[in-house]
Amino acid sequence: MLINTPNLEAIRVGFNTAYKRGLGQAETQYTRIATVVPSSTRESRYGWLGKMPNMREWLGPRLIQGLAEHDYAIKNKDFELTIGVDRNDIKDDNLGIYEPMFVEMGESTAAHPDLLTFGALAGGFATECYDGQYFFDTDHPVINEDGSMGTVANTDGGSGAPWFLLSTNRSLKPMIFQDREKPMFVAKDNPKDHNVFMNKEFVYGTDARYNVGYGFWQMAWGSKQTLNATRYAAARAALQGMKGDHGRPLGIKPNLLVVPPSMEQAALELLNAERDAAGATNVWKGTAELLIVPWLA
Repeated sequence: MLINTPNLEAIRVGFNTAYKRGLGQAETQYTRIATVVPSSTRESRYGWLGKMPNMREWLGPRLIQGLAEHDYAIKNKDFELTIGVDRNDIKDDNLGIYEPMFVEMGESTAAHPDLLTFGALAGGFATECYDGQYFFDTDHPVINEDGSMGTVANTDGGSGAPWFLLSTNRSLKPMIFQDREKPMFVAKDNPKDHNVFMNKEFVYGTDARYNVGYGFWQMAWGSKQTLNATRYAAARAALQGMKGDHGRPLGIKPNLLVVPPSMEQAALELLNAERDAAGATNVWKGTAELLIVPWLA
């Protein structure tokens, strides 16, 4: 094959088509637990996470509910994936071997938000959220009804593989996916480019800019205890009993159980079985949707 402008353009289109096919084949899960927030700057601040607005009886002047004094920010990060194509493979018309790589490039690009989001979820036992505590912690600070300071837990600890019970039916989900620049396919395929001259290699890649952070910890329960009816019941009760500052009930309704593949059987028995191991009616059947996440393996 001659290395000329028409042939190089055709090659670029072919690789881009394979890349887009990979993008379309990926079955992403991150939007199930993360709210996608557009970003237009290097980082975005989420001071409002410290304050859930609350309707009140109108007595006297309006009470303006502004942002709490939290300085939680998510800084966007750059990500890339690049493939080199040997110039001799183009000359020898040996490009069929590259198509699967570009399809895989597309799948990997589409799946990367999953990897980041569920990685952050699993890392929430040791990563701070807006209130300065770990996202899953036993002592999140809250203001009690009498004005004193108290603490609230959204984890029961443990040392095993983690599982999560989440409320994802509100305007803000437990995780935030901050989207600055969507993935774009790019090429350095001019025969005069430095990479071709020095390494006889045409370069094709994709790059994007985004990051992941935490929303309201009150909407998530993380556990490393054994997943069973007792622990699941405790998680549901804790989330449904969550209160904001000054004792205000938050009305949290947990609806999604997130588990790694190793817990699939236990989770299916908990949420789908008609009866429990003792033969009694399984009262937890259908109380949440099950999401099995390979990125938690």
